[in-house]
Amino acid sequence: MPEASLEPRRLCAAEELVDGGAGVRFAVRLNTREIGAFVVRYDGAAHGYLNQCAHVPMELDWQEGQFFDSAGLYLMCATHGATYAPDTGLCVGGPCKGAALAKLRIEEREGAVFWLPEPPFFPLDAE
Repeated sequence: MPEASLEPRRLCAAEELVDGGAGVRFAVRLNTREIGAFVVRYDGAAHGYLNQCAHVPMELDWQEGQFFDSAGLYLMCATHGATYAPDTGLCVGGPCKGAALAKLRIEEREGAVFWLPEPPFFPLDAE
């Protein structure tokens, strides 16, 4: 894997993420597959995950970028109602209780939110 492929990837401006609000979707590569991912803000910090429910690997958002429940307290799978702690990805209710979302490394700096790729998840253009 070339060193350059693991450079941080800018996802959005920091102000685009509001606590309990809409997330920003992006894609990552796992082996030869493209998988959706997202970043949201909760309790002042940005958190990123694969966009795959721990119960059945389906995307969580009920509308594009809408990952939180109506109260903005939990991430919720639109298909089977599994709920996840937004800061850890741990399933706290529903059919996958005790499992967790795959967490991605996210960093905020200079007014922007970045994904820091690390194995096994890589940018789509990484070799």
